[in-house]
Amino acid sequence: MSAINIILLVLMFISGIATVLLVLMHSGKGTGVSDMIASSMYNSAAGSGVWEKNLDRLTVITGIIFGLSIVIMMFTFPLGTI
Repeated sequence: MSAINIILLVLMFISGIATVLLVLMHSGKGTGVSDMIASSMYNSAAGSGVWEKNLDRLTVITGIIFGLSIVIMMFTFPLGTI
């Protein structure tokens, strides 16, 4: 396995974990895991819109990084090995 594949594996793992965590941090309808974990962050009236926009952007960015790393690995990973 080449160095680029190792870097892509690490990048895919980190971006996958970050995407899952960021999705869980999104505010839901009020009855979910995100409400239990991040309820104190969303209770403040000032800045919650900015916080939500930045959270949306970070989620999209980590999702794109995850998807691109999978596509690049599809072309660079040696066939028949793990």
